[in-house]
Amino acid sequence: MHTTDWLCCSYEAGSYSSSWKEMEDYSPLKSDKILKHRPLTPIRVFGGVICLLVYISTAFMFLVYFGPIIAFGLRLFSVHYCRKATSFLFGLWLALWPFLFEKINRTKMVFSGDSVPAKERVLLIANHRTEVDWMYLWDLALRKGCLGYIKYILKRTLMKLPVFGWGFQVLEFISVERKWENDEPVLRQMLSTFKNPQDPLWLAIFPEGTDFTKEKCMKSQKFATEVGLPVLDNVLLPKTRGFCVCLETLRSSLDAVYDVTIAYKNQCPSFLDNVFGVDPSEVHIHIRRTPVKDIPVSDPEAAAWLIHAFQLKDQLLSNFKTGGGFPNQGTEEELSTLKCLVNFIVVITLTAIFTYLTFFSSIWCTLYVGLACVFLTFATYFNFRPQPILGSCCKKTK
Repeated sequence: MHTTDWLCCSYEAGSYSSSWKEMEDYSPLKSDKILKHRPLTPIRVFGGVICLLVYISTAFMFLVYFGPIIAFGLRLFSVHYCRKATSFLFGLWLALWPFLFEKINRTKMVFSGDSVPAKERVLLIANHRTEVDWMYLWDLALRKGCLGYIKYILKRTLMKLPVFGWGFQVLEFISVERKWENDEPVLRQMLSTFKNPQDPLWLAIFPEGTDFTKEKCMKSQKFATEVGLPVLDNVLLPKTRGFCVCLETLRSSLDAVYDVTIAYKNQCPSFLDNVFGVDPSEVHIHIRRTPVKDIPVSDPEAAAWLIHAFQLKDQLLSNFKTGGGFPNQGTEEELSTLKCLVNFIVVITLTAIFTYLTFFSSIWCTLYVGLACVFLTFATYFNFRPQPILGSCCKKTK
């Protein structure tokens, strides 16, 4: 296989998914410590269970009461205003996660690199250390006013997750089967709906296609040696085809590409580590902003740009391993505790009202919730997103 062929066409199983499999024990950046940053005490276990109940119950109530009306009903009249309403309402719920990470668990978020402006339309590429990398991008998006507009490309099986699968559908995440012949038309069709420059957009992809492990790194290095590509120690060789399609389809409406590098102090956390508040102690996020006009147009050159970006990531992570940080730290301020608490109170209050309406008010509310569950299940399974009636009528008139 020629190098240029691989740069243009590589799309292996696992491309552009957010893996939920727990990070294996070894990685060059993962500490050899077995102990967590904080001990798992009975109080933390109890708090974690309460946390899960709160997050699942609030997600369920927001989805059944707002999902069918806002994300689907309003979409019949305007995709733009549907997305604005969805971003605002479900952004309230998403903001609970940075609140958990930074205020409850006391995880220190350290941002470095370029200071990026608010509310840009961007394609975001990140390394994939563990199953929760994608969740920490919410901390950056919240600071930039784009929390409800961030979208991920994920594997289709994740759409089957109870409740959260509905959320992925409402927030317009792009699900793929990881078979390029099936995924390419779906990817292009979904991306074509994100072209409106009036809609803020953060499209996040993980070009490695899976989380980093020793075994995957060795396979990646072997392949790189065979085809004459850079041998990387702290990241996997990125798959380029999905990146090129995203760039090609959205280039005219994008402002920049954010090259995000994520590293953890102590050790890489799992989802349950976050829930129980035992890890991580620090999350370091380095951003390198590149205006989209500075990225080559042709697929081979864009693919080479991506490979070079991962070489820079590899060096950054090597320096992090020895020095404990990224350069130019302190580009973002801490979240406001007051704003986080107000947001939390609003979400809990709305959830309490919806709970009362569902179980203690009219039977019609209970019936509505049942029908909403059926509809959300149907919409998620069949990937249903209605087209605006007004737009369809205009096309027929023409």
